[in-house]
Amino acid sequence: MKALLFEQPRQFGWAELSEPARPAPGEALVRVHAVGICGSDISGFLGKMPFFSYPRIPGHELGVEVLAVGGGVTHIQPGDRCSVEPYINCQNCFSCKKGNGNCCENLKVLGVHTDGGMRPRFIVPARKLHPGNKLSNEQLALVETLAIGCHAVDRGAPKEGENCLVVGAGPIGLSVLEFLRLHKVNILVADTNQIRLDFVGKQFGIKHLIQIRGGDADLEAIQAACGGGLPTLVHDATGNPKAMTRSFDFVGFTGRMVFVGIVPDAVSFADPLFHRREMSLFATRNAHSGDFPRIIKLIEDGVIDTRPWITHRTTLLELPNSFETLIKPETGVVKAMVAVENE
Repeated sequence: MKALLFEQPRQFGWAELSEPARPAPGEALVRVHAVGICGSDISGFLGKMPFFSYPRIPGHELGVEVLAVGGGVTHIQPGDRCSVEPYINCQNCFSCKKGNGNCCENLKVLGVHTDGGMRPRFIVPARKLHPGNKLSNEQLALVETLAIGCHAVDRGAPKEGENCLVVGAGPIGLSVLEFLRLHKVNILVADTNQIRLDFVGKQFGIKHLIQIRGGDADLEAIQAACGGGLPTLVHDATGNPKAMTRSFDFVGFTGRMVFVGIVPDAVSFADPLFHRREMSLFATRNAHSGDFPRIIKLIEDGVIDTRPWITHRTTLLELPNSFETLIKPETGVVKAMVAVENE
């Protein structure tokens, strides 16, 4: 059984793996059908992901089929299609006992800290499988991306009528946008890339689109879209330290900033600005287990339309040759899906 590896930054390789053993109690054997390419995969490939180690089998946005279950597993059965919650938490640390397994002190994220899903079959804790038999494998692989936005919006706690800005119109920014749309707020989206902004306007119907060019014109455009002030909720999904620093300028008085993207660099800001406007700064990490069934239900009910999301497709065998193309914004990629060939 072949698995795709990041052997080191910018270098792919293949590993020959033995077939997985029968699942132990509490485990499940899954067959991987679809893997989404996400920002963590791109950062890992480029050597810019602070939690990544090499060599590593990437892939944590997964649509899978259950092949077998171990003892004590009752919520899924062979044949079920599932989304994988890739955050393998210890269940025993302070964060886990508080119900914040997304911030587990011993967290192992599939495809980042431990091997992921770029392989035909593997064993996962059954508690991390969320069934969604009404959804396609690609839709199930998209759930984890959406979960990032779901949790980030919960962290920001939007209020009715609030001006809310999303900086960065890549997949993570779009996942934030999907959940802001469930609230009665005024949404603005900003990006340096006009192609991405055009996509947001066409596919999501967002009217307030700001192309970031630098300087006072950015602030003026944002203020105009807010009716004269600045947003009181800003989600920065750029994963770029310079952009993250600049986003502080966009937060209005008593406003909240949520950093969704993660970078290995230090992010600095002007303390007088931060204090004068009495801002609040939030980090957001991964998602909660309860976000996964919620999102599956929202897709089933048609509240979230996944059709605009998946713009490019490839296969696991083709991925080393196509990956660098799939990570370039100028190609119009929003979400690329990888089909895992059955051996």
